[in-house]
Amino acid sequence: MKLPVSTEWVLHCATSLAQLDQGATASTTQLAQYYDLPAPYLAKQLQALVRAGLLAATTGPRGGFRLARSASEITLLQIVEAVAGTSSPYECREIRQQGRGALPPEECLRTCVLAEKMAEAHQAWRSSLAEVTLADILATLPPSAPPRTRQRLTGTT
Repeated sequence: MKLPVSTEWVLHCATSLAQLDQGATASTTQLAQYYDLPAPYLAKQLQALVRAGLLAATTGPRGGFRLARSASEITLLQIVEAVAGTSSPYECREIRQQGRGALPPEECLRTCVLAEKMAEAHQAWRSSLAEVTLADILATLPPSAPPRTRQRLTGTT
Protein backbone atom coordinates (compact mmCIF):
# COMPACT_ATOMS: atom_id res chain seq x y z
CA MET A 1 0.00 0.00 0.00
CA LYS A 2 1.38 3.37 -0.96
CA LEU A 3 0.04 6.46 0.74
CA PRO A 4 0.51 10.04 -0.44
CA VAL A 5 3.63 11.75 0.91
CA SER A 6 1.32 14.23 2.60
CA THR A 7 0.26 11.45 4.97
CA GLU A 8 3.64 11.60 6.67
CA TRP A 9 3.41 15.38 6.80
CA VAL A 10 0.04 15.51 8.55
CA LEU A 11 0.92 12.72 10.98
CA HIS A 12 4.01 14.64 12.08
CA CYS A 13 2.26 18.00 12.12
CA ALA A 14 -0.62 16.65 14.22
CA THR A 15 1.88 15.08 16.62
CA SER A 16 3.71 18.40 16.89
CA LEU A 17 0.48 20.30 17.50
CA ALA A 18 -0.41 17.78 20.21
CA GLN A 19 2.80 18.80 22.02
CA LEU A 20 1.81 22.46 22.25
CA ASP A 21 0.31 24.01 25.35
CA GLN A 22 -3.48 23.99 25.61
CA GLY A 23 -4.93 26.58 23.22
CA ALA A 24 -1.59 27.34 21.54
CA THR A 25 -1.44 27.33 17.76
CA ALA A 26 1.17 26.95 15.04
CA SER A 27 0.80 28.50 11.61
CA THR A 28 1.28 26.77 8.31
CA THR A 29 4.49 28.76 7.88
CA GLN A 30 5.82 27.62 11.25
CA LEU A 31 4.99 23.98 10.54
CA ALA A 32 6.37 24.17 6.99
CA GLN A 33 9.65 25.67 8.25
CA TYR A 34 9.83 23.18 11.12
CA TYR A 35 9.73 20.25 8.68
CA ASP A 36 11.15 22.00 5.58
CA LEU A 37 7.95 21.46 3.59
CA PRO A 38 6.25 23.55 0.91
CA ALA A 39 3.81 25.80 2.80
CA PRO A 40 1.09 26.12 0.11
CA TYR A 41 0.74 22.35 -0.29
CA LEU A 42 0.97 21.75 3.46
CA ALA A 43 -1.81 24.30 3.99
CA LYS A 44 -4.13 22.23 1.78
CA GLN A 45 -3.35 19.09 3.77
CA LEU A 46 -3.91 20.83 7.10
CA GLN A 47 -7.25 22.13 5.82
CA ALA A 48 -8.24 18.52 5.14
CA LEU A 49 -7.67 17.84 8.85
CA VAL A 50 -9.81 20.87 9.69
CA ARG A 51 -12.62 19.59 7.45
CA ALA A 52 -12.35 16.20 9.20
CA GLY A 53 -12.78 17.90 12.58
CA LEU A 54 -9.30 16.95 13.77
CA LEU A 55 -7.75 20.42 13.73
CA ALA A 56 -9.19 23.83 14.40
CA ALA A 57 -7.92 26.85 12.50
CA THR A 58 -7.90 30.48 13.59
CA THR A 59 -7.11 33.46 11.41
CA GLY A 60 -5.30 36.67 12.12
CA PRO A 61 -1.79 37.60 13.21
CA ARG A 62 -1.76 35.03 16.01
CA GLY A 63 -3.74 32.49 14.03
CA GLY A 64 -2.82 28.96 13.18
CA PHE A 65 -3.77 25.39 13.83
CA ARG A 66 -4.41 23.45 17.01
CA LEU A 67 -6.02 20.13 17.80
CA ALA A 68 -9.81 20.32 17.66
CA ARG A 69 -10.11 17.58 20.28
CA SER A 70 -7.86 16.09 22.89
CA ALA A 71 -4.95 13.96 21.67
CA SER A 72 -6.61 10.92 23.23
CA GLU A 73 -9.61 11.36 20.91
CA ILE A 74 -7.68 11.55 17.63
CA THR A 75 -6.53 8.31 16.06
CA LEU A 76 -3.89 7.77 13.43
CA LEU A 77 -6.58 6.27 11.20
CA GLN A 78 -8.61 9.49 11.33
CA ILE A 79 -5.56 11.51 10.30
CA VAL A 80 -4.60 9.14 7.49
CA GLU A 81 -8.13 8.96 6.13
CA ALA A 82 -8.47 12.76 6.18
CA VAL A 83 -5.76 13.03 3.50
CA ALA A 84 -5.70 9.60 1.86
CA GLY A 85 -9.39 8.74 1.88
CA THR A 86 -11.20 5.66 3.11
CA SER A 87 -11.30 3.44 0.05
CA SER A 88 -9.40 0.19 -0.13
CA PRO A 89 -6.17 0.32 -2.14
CA TYR A 90 -7.10 -2.98 -3.80
CA GLU A 91 -9.75 -3.24 -6.46
CA CYS A 92 -10.72 -6.65 -7.79
CA ARG A 93 -11.50 -6.43 -11.49
CA GLU A 94 -12.54 -10.08 -11.77
CA ILE A 95 -9.77 -11.00 -14.18
CA ARG A 96 -10.39 -14.60 -13.16
CA GLN A 97 -13.25 -14.42 -15.65
CA GLN A 98 -11.15 -13.10 -18.53
CA GLY A 99 -8.72 -14.42 -21.08
CA ARG A 100 -7.75 -17.99 -21.88
CA GLY A 101 -7.88 -18.94 -18.22
CA ALA A 102 -11.40 -17.61 -17.65
CA LEU A 103 -13.42 -19.52 -15.10
CA PRO A 104 -17.03 -20.29 -15.92
CA PRO A 105 -19.55 -17.91 -14.30
CA GLU A 106 -20.92 -20.63 -12.02
CA GLU A 107 -17.45 -20.92 -10.41
CA CYS A 108 -17.36 -17.19 -9.72
CA LEU A 109 -20.53 -16.78 -7.67
CA ARG A 110 -18.51 -16.31 -4.49
CA THR A 111 -16.25 -13.28 -3.99
CA CYS A 112 -12.74 -13.88 -5.29
CA VAL A 113 -10.59 -15.32 -2.48
CA LEU A 114 -7.80 -12.88 -3.35
CA ALA A 115 -10.19 -9.92 -3.04
CA GLU A 116 -11.37 -11.35 0.29
CA LYS A 117 -7.82 -11.65 1.64
CA MET A 118 -6.91 -8.16 0.46
CA ALA A 119 -10.03 -6.75 2.16
CA GLU A 120 -9.10 -8.58 5.37
CA ALA A 121 -5.58 -7.12 5.24
CA HIS A 122 -6.96 -3.63 4.64
CA GLN A 123 -9.33 -4.00 7.59
CA ALA A 124 -6.48 -5.23 9.83
CA TRP A 125 -4.40 -2.20 8.83
CA ARG A 126 -7.33 0.15 9.55
CA SER A 127 -8.01 -1.53 12.90
CA SER A 128 -4.37 -1.21 13.90
CA LEU A 129 -4.31 2.53 13.15
CA ALA A 130 -7.69 3.05 14.81
CA GLU A 131 -6.27 1.69 18.07
CA VAL A 132 -3.47 4.30 18.25
CA THR A 133 -4.19 7.86 19.36
CA LEU A 134 -1.98 10.92 19.30
CA ALA A 135 -1.84 10.60 23.10
CA ASP A 136 -0.36 7.10 22.65
CA ILE A 137 2.29 8.55 20.34
CA LEU A 138 3.08 11.36 22.80
CA ALA A 139 3.49 8.79 25.58
CA THR A 140 6.34 7.18 23.65
CA LEU A 141 8.29 10.40 23.08
CA PRO A 142 11.27 11.20 25.30
CA PRO A 143 10.41 13.80 27.97
CA SER A 144 12.64 16.36 26.26
CA ALA A 145 10.67 16.21 22.99
CA PRO A 146 7.58 18.33 23.83
CA PRO A 147 9.54 21.29 25.29
CA ARG A 148 11.97 21.16 22.34
CA THR A 149 9.06 21.03 19.88
CA ARG A 150 7.33 23.99 21.57
CA GLN A 151 10.58 26.00 21.58
CA ARG A 152 11.52 25.31 17.97
CA LEU A 153 8.01 25.48 16.55
CA THR A 154 6.51 28.45 18.39
CA GLY A 155 9.33 29.94 20.46
CA THR A 156 7.75 28.99 23.79
CA THR A 157 8.85 26.44 26.39
